[in-house]
Formats: sequence, structure tokens, C-alpha cells
Amino acid sequence: MRLERHIARNRFVELHSHDLKGALNELLENAAACFSDLRRDVLLRGLLQRESTMTTYLGNGVAMPHVRVKMPRRYVLVIGRSREGIVHEGTLEGERAHLIILLLADERARDYLQVLATVARLVKEPELVASLVGAPTLGELHDRLVAGVSGLLARPVHAQQNRINRLMIREADRVARGAGCRSIMVFGDTFVGGIEPGAWFPKAKTILVTRNHVELDDESAADRAVQVVQVRSFSTQRMAQLRSAMFVALTRGIISFNDRICCVGGLAGSNQFDTVVIVDVEREFQTLLGGHADLLPADVKPEVLERVIGIAMELGVEGREGKPVGCLFVVGDTARVERLTKPLVLNPFYGYKDEDRNILNPFMDETVKEFSSIDGAFVIRGDGTVSSAGSLLQAADSDHVLPSGLGSRHAAAAAVSVATDCVSIVVSSSTGQVTLFRRGVMLPLTERKLNPGAA
Repeated sequence: MRLERHIARNRFVELHSHDLKGALNELLENAAACFSDLRRDVLLRGLLQRESTMTTYLGNGVAMPHVRVKMPRRYVLVIGRSREGIVHEGTLEGERAHLIILLLADERARDYLQVLATVARLVKEPELVASLVGAPTLGELHDRLVAGVSGLLARPVHAQQNRINRLMIREADRVARGAGCRSIMVFGDTFVGGIEPGAWFPKAKTILVTRNHVELDDESAADRAVQVVQVRSFSTQRMAQLRSAMFVALTRGIISFNDRICCVGGLAGSNQFDTVVIVDVEREFQTLLGGHADLLPADVKPEVLERVIGIAMELGVEGREGKPVGCLFVVGDTARVERLTKPLVLNPFYGYKDEDRNILNPFMDETVKEFSSIDGAFVIRGDGTVSSAGSLLQAADSDHVLPSGLGSRHAAAAAVSVATDCVSIVVSSSTGQVTLFRRGVMLPLTERKLNPGAA
């Protein structure tokens, strides 16, 4: 959806309150003045109830209180700014919220989580948030926010095409045509600021791989000449980056198992292409397929698996509070998986609405990471709803042989992926490696690294 259509100039407020309840009252007063059918008391009660069960603070001085309500419009956005700051229980000690983005959504709006994720992704940029808070007028604040949502402030730039880059582009195009490649996969994070989609290979079907959010223009999206694969990968190993990007592209249907892909990349931030690799997709993933045509379970949405992999990779690199952490995610075929599990602890996700415990909800990232230290597995439905955490898997697979050095967590992941139609993802506590299992076959998504402090 085009979120900027819901950002109206008359729904920006200079906040005078210093606490969240007062700020919400000011924002709801503005919303009610614009739409007479909105009931301030009911909305305030719903917003405060959500705050009592989970924080709506996104970081960088931005909070996004939200609630669903029956109304004749899909969304109402009201944005409040406080230069002095609002006291918010979700902030760190001494930190205050300076932007309050209130989202009211109709109960029937289907892209609710996508809207939350879009705004959350936008305000993760400290420079943009500082620009919004420091805007001289509310009108300027409106213009900057709309520009940010539209991607105008962070639009990828044309990277420097020096002599070596021009040579790499020319030869990659020649190799791709000579090898019969269906697409050219370009790793855009090679360049600081990214690259413009389609700028390097305008005559070939291009897949741009990047950690940045990129909006394609209507023309590129229409002719499908350019596809974007957004990955949350911290891996520095080239083949691990390539494998992760290929896997995401496969689950989305951007590439197929019969394809041959030419991959062009370089060190992240080096501004220099230095590698051309030809990949036969089926050969790279044939062991994972095991004679089957479906890489993804039928009930699992591609974006759900991508989000789980992204969180797993971040845990593998960052750990938790500076310490290595190992964890296990089981995605899909939840009814059968749950018959093979028993709780080790009280389920921390029990009783919450599905949308509040959905892995696609941006407020879930920190929640999942916080509970990652609990022994046991996360069980996640194919639509992204986290069913439980701290679950003991009891799937037996005595005949399955794993490489030496892998422990009980990997054995459980392999066994449950054989017993059910699911995908399991493991973060190793000793090496930080992220490994995916499908039908008992393992696919390392990142390289191993040594953690001296690990047990």
C-alpha cells in the first residue's frame, strides 16, 4: 500500500504533555476533530491496555501506539512531536520519546502488520528521525516524513563506475550470456548507499540483493526486469551471503531450481566489484530438496521464513547482552509439531492476540530475542504467529546422522523436520552458525565463528 496517502498535513500535532497518556489524549483529540465517528474514550482505553501488556516504543526516540477499531476507513495516522520528550515506560533510563506515531486501523485491514513494519523500518534511520524532530515547522515535518516514506531521502544512488567496475560489469554480462544465465544477481551492499535497481545491467533481468529497503518504480515493477531481495544477513563470507539470497529468491518464486544465475559482488562498502560466480541453483540446493519439488512447506509464507532467518542471523552475530545464545525455531505444520512437544516453562505467548505475537510484527523482534535464552524451541505457525516458546521437542530420529560437533539442539531440529512438514532453524551457541533443516537435510546459512566465552 502507499502509506504516504494516509499522512495528512492536518494530522500533525505539537505535543505539550510530558506523559504518554496525555500525549495520546492530544493525538486522539486531533483524530476525533477530523473524524466524528471516532470515540476518544474507547480508543484511549484500547491504547493504554496495549501499553500495559507490551511496549510500543521502537527506539530512536519514536513510539508507535496502535489499535484496531471498526471504522469506515482503513487507517488513520496522527503524528505528534515533542521537543522536550515524552516519558515512556519502554525507553531506556533517561531516554524519552520525541515522536509519537498513532496508528488507528480498521478491523478488516489485511495489511496491518505490513504497515507497522513499514513505519518501523523507516524510523530505524537515526538521521531521518533527527531530521523529523528538528523540523522547523509541522508542515516541514510532514514533507520530510512523506519523503522518507516514499524513499526519496534514502534513494539508492548511482555507484561510482570506475575502470575496474566497468570491466567487471562488461565481463559479467558476457559471462552471463555465454553461460545461458536466466538472471544476474547483483549484491548492492558492495557500494556505500546502495545502487539504483537496473542501473548496471539494463538489458538483463536483474536481481538486486540488499539489506536496505528499496522501492521499485512502477515501470520496473511492471516489466519484472528488476527484482529486489531484501536480506537481513550479517555474514561476511561470500558463499554464505549468496546462499541466503538464493534461498530467499527461491521461496519467493523469483528464481526456480532449473535456473542458472550469474552473481556479481564485492566486499560490503568497498565500492568495488571483485567477484563473478555462476551458480546452478539445482546443484546448489539438490541435497536440500531430496527428490522433492517444494522447498517451502505449503502453509508457510515466504516472508515469515525470511523474518525468522533474519532474527536468527542477528542472534548468531550479536548474541544477547554480549553473550552467545543458542536457540531453535520450528516453522510450519504446527498441529503436528505441537503433538511432538511439551512445555518446559509457562508459555510466554499464551493469551495474546495473533497479530500481537506475529513474527512479522516489528515489536516482536526484541521479544523473541529476549526469550531466546529460554531452553527449548519457538514453535511458529506458517502465517507467522508464535504459538509457543520454551517447548521441548520429542521427535525421535535415531537413524539420522549429523556431522560431528553438532549437539542435541541440532539433532532435535533435524528430527522434527523429518517427522513433520516444517522448516527448523538453529542458532549454535558455540559458533553462532545459523543452520536450516528441511526433511532432515541441513543447509548452513552462515559461516561458523569462534565464541571464546561460549560453553
